[in-house]
Amino acid sequence: MSNRTFSIGGVHPADNKISRECKIETLPIPETVYIHLGQHIGAPAKPVVAVGDKVKVGQVLAEPGGFVSAYIHSSVSGTVKSIAPRADLAGNPQMCIEIAVEGDEWLEGIDTSDTVITDFPDEASVCLEKIKAAGIVGLGGATFPTHVKLSPPPGKKCDMLIINGCECEPYLTSDFRTLLEKGEQVAIGTAILKHILGVDKATIAIEDNKPEAIKHMKEVLANLRKVSTRFAGICVMSLMKKYPEGGEKQLIDAVMHRQVASGGLPIDVGAVIQNVATALAVYDAVQKNKPIVDNSVTVTGECFPRQANLLVRVGTPLRFIIDYLGGVPENAVKVISGGPMMGRAIANLDAATLKGTSALLFLTREQTVRGKESNCIRCGKCAEACPMGLEPFLLNRLSRAGGMLDALEANAVQDCIECGCCLYSCPANIPLLDVIRQSKVQVMGIMRARAAAATAAKK
Repeated sequence: MSNRTFSIGGVHPADNKISRECKIETLPIPETVYIHLGQHIGAPAKPVVAVGDKVKVGQVLAEPGGFVSAYIHSSVSGTVKSIAPRADLAGNPQMCIEIAVEGDEWLEGIDTSDTVITDFPDEASVCLEKIKAAGIVGLGGATFPTHVKLSPPPGKKCDMLIINGCECEPYLTSDFRTLLEKGEQVAIGTAILKHILGVDKATIAIEDNKPEAIKHMKEVLANLRKVSTRFAGICVMSLMKKYPEGGEKQLIDAVMHRQVASGGLPIDVGAVIQNVATALAVYDAVQKNKPIVDNSVTVTGECFPRQANLLVRVGTPLRFIIDYLGGVPENAVKVISGGPMMGRAIANLDAATLKGTSALLFLTREQTVRGKESNCIRCGKCAEACPMGLEPFLLNRLSRAGGMLDALEANAVQDCIECGCCLYSCPANIPLLDVIRQSKVQVMGIMRARAAAATAAKK
């Protein structure tokens, strides 16, 4: 077992990786898909198709709406039926392109074979342009456009690329299965990312509760090094199982022993983080000319009769996935998009999957009932558990007092990563995360307005 981990806070929830033995299975294509235009951090994409247009799999549907934005591609072939608002996972209207499926015709030039290609272009700019054109975004949860992350600002230099294979969130297993089933492609994608960044070292970080994945990736890299020197400098690192190991700042601490300052970014300490699924998507984009048209989704929960890891076309209605696996269990009262710690409850099962959809988790009433809230006993467990070194008990008190936004900012509420460690560790059942999250939104809004005003003043 590894003893290498991040240095501040963290908790140890039960793994519950009950779908870990389920190989990734390709889900049939639905009759209709609904592809959202805002599937990434930044500006929503702008449609370049019209109602009535015929499209193929991999065809561009929408182009970036700004510098921090990404291309959106069709995940199916068929006819564009509408471009209009449609309710998302939370029930909020979002612009969406509806496509009626007609066959499965792929755009010319996309390689759909299983042949693994190890060699890639010498020109880093060519690789980067392919990633941008393929609409690749971070698939670890944040969905930040990958081509932007791979273009550090002037004066910033990357020392190490870290591939996040921790999958520290309970229940989730799609990254684990990807490492086992597509490990060679992940390794090649890592080499491509390393080449673009111009760094000598890359680390594939995996928690020690996934020994099969650690062993497999070490063997994959050993074999690839025999083929090409481009795989030199890539290593696999085993980390202690601790949540939230997969958080960017926590992962940098664990792997590089460097701390990102408040308000800082990973590149400030010479790190770039990419998820396992993102590395696979980079391989597909550069080696196969394949954009993000599908992604792996874990469907799980003790009450769910059929565990699964599914390869799902982007824009697939959730009900189609659930019905394929037997329907919603009678004793399920909540469905989470993602894991139980950072996932969000789904208010609308008619919503469709996004590029970043990682899991559907079904929970029973017993699993969702919170204990009765009582008074804070000043035990300090929330502060001990916070991986960002914050004082959740203080942020909670300031939030509930009202009008304390300056004090909340001074105490770094904006640094909260919403991991839920404080809520998980509180013996008084105080809804710390819920309260702090609301205040964080307000403070971040003020900070953005202040930055915009400062920028405008300089002009």
